[in-house]
Amino acid sequence: MTEKKRSPRTENPVRITDPKAIRALAHAARLEAINELYSSQKSRTATELAAFTGLTPSAMSYHLRALKKWGIVVDAPSDGDGRERRWKAAGTDLNLDTATTGQTPGLAIVDIELEALRKRIASHAKLRDAARRRGEPDETPVMVVSGNVLKLTLEQRAEFKRRMSELLDEFEPDDTGEADPEGTERMYVLWSMLPEGREAARPKSPPKRAAEKVAEKKGAAGS
Repeated sequence: MTEKKRSPRTENPVRITDPKAIRALAHAARLEAINELYSSQKSRTATELAAFTGLTPSAMSYHLRALKKWGIVVDAPSDGDGRERRWKAAGTDLNLDTATTGQTPGLAIVDIELEALRKRIASHAKLRDAARRRGEPDETPVMVVSGNVLKLTLEQRAEFKRRMSELLDEFEPDDTGEADPEGTERMYVLWSMLPEGREAARPKSPPKRAAEKVAEKKGAAGS
């Protein structure tokens, strides 16, 4: 059987520079909706997105209208009878420029993303423990949480980011309209690359022993 190759994706990044727009993203339900729209590249209704966030459809509609104001989501062609408004991502990727806006709005988004990750990990562990207590076979997908410290030059950092982006693009779902293959699971992926903390990266010199300090004083006095 010949494997069907994905067609290359046309990049259309959305760049956010306005601090107010970045602050508008610092909401758990809005980030959940953005992640769904940008990762799937499919149109969704407020009702469908509300199911991901636990909000009511009317509350989700409010958040989507706010995101449209900042050019993050746009209207999508309606399906069927068109009774409910459809939404889609305004582009293929969402880039936040905190270099010109300061770090505070961006850090608020990071806090929400990390809290969402913590909840997903806790929920996954809870499901596995419940299945184990019932004596059922563990059929949940394997969870991977890994951390590494790499020494990278400026060029290597750019290459690492490029290859990671290509890998994510390769596995992003194609909107072919076909049913997902058997065993397909929605998997949440969150990756980061940032400098190691300066204090942690700089090994501290061992404290001098008392005898060494006395010897230094004697040497200074004799010179």
